[in-house]
Amino acid sequence: MMTVEAPTLDLRGLLLPDLEALAERLGEPRYRGRQIARWLYGHGTESFDAMTDLSQAFRDRLRAVAHIGRVEVRRSQEAPDGSATKHLVALPDGQTVECVCMRFADHRRSACLSTQVGCAMGCAFCATALGGFSRNLSAGEIVGQFLCIRAREKARLTNVVFMGMGEPLANYEPTVRSVRILAAPYGMGIGMRHITVSTVGLVPQIRRLAREGLQITLAVSLHAPTDDLRERLVPLNQRYPIAELMSACRDYVRETGRRLTFEYVAIDGVNDGREEARALARLLRGLRCHVNVIPLNPVAGIPFRRPPIPRVRAFAAFLRTAGVPVTVRIERGVEIQAACGQLRLASGLGRPSRWTPVPASPQPVG
Repeated sequence: MMTVEAPTLDLRGLLLPDLEALAERLGEPRYRGRQIARWLYGHGTESFDAMTDLSQAFRDRLRAVAHIGRVEVRRSQEAPDGSATKHLVALPDGQTVECVCMRFADHRRSACLSTQVGCAMGCAFCATALGGFSRNLSAGEIVGQFLCIRAREKARLTNVVFMGMGEPLANYEPTVRSVRILAAPYGMGIGMRHITVSTVGLVPQIRRLAREGLQITLAVSLHAPTDDLRERLVPLNQRYPIAELMSACRDYVRETGRRLTFEYVAIDGVNDGREEARALARLLRGLRCHVNVIPLNPVAGIPFRRPPIPRVRAFAAFLRTAGVPVTVRIERGVEIQAACGQLRLASGLGRPSRWTPVPASPQPVG
């Protein structure tokens, strides 16, 4: 018996001009594209039959040339204090990623999204790197995570951070496309300034992103102020050393007018001393930026320790005294391995060890 393959065009992940052009190609007015967008992104529908303001004939023509990609939450785990929920999401080909909803006292809800199945960057302290890299996600799969979180929360999501599994700028076009959908009025309506894209420092992509006209926040994972130290922690530094990275960062600020964020994971006895703080202050002098100091979160299988909180505070205080704006991040979801650097590449859906809470280290304050 011959099987009929589903159409390869995924509507979820298309921009409004794409949807308008598709409607026109199928013999309909362009405004039908906006109606489709409302169903896809406003309602999160996964069925052509639900698009009741489109004629049955048009829905049948759509069904013949396109499909609505679906991602599915297979398992969820909530932090004991209710501040975060981690979701294991299955993609259409059976691969899985993790995404997180973080909740704040001021009623903000932030979706932390993955852009790749695994990660090829190999950062020495990151759980995702331990599993290697499988593939990039499509824009529809990235947006699908947001829709899954929104449906579970039954509340408006106010912020999005591209800080889940993978390097967003190594999956450049789907990442930028999903940012545009999340920010668009016909999409999710998240203000650009409430969207943060993280990168470990892909210099050509940083320069390209500066020309996109996006008023997002770019967060650069720096983690060390010198090449020797950064190469130990971030292998990509061998390709794009700190001088090249900082040149791209300064150009990004000039081009966009946006302040940069630098992420700095503090590792006990490795990069958290007075000497490293002094070198970091020199490196960032005169740059419009903000530093997030993140005490290392516990990850099984890596040779590093979380520093004592007084040492982290002293590091941040030195930067502050040197004139560098800095905060110590209060992490959410550490107990369920949902915080920075803890998301993992799952080789299958039946790995309970990936979903067993681990004792949390003391959390930083302020």
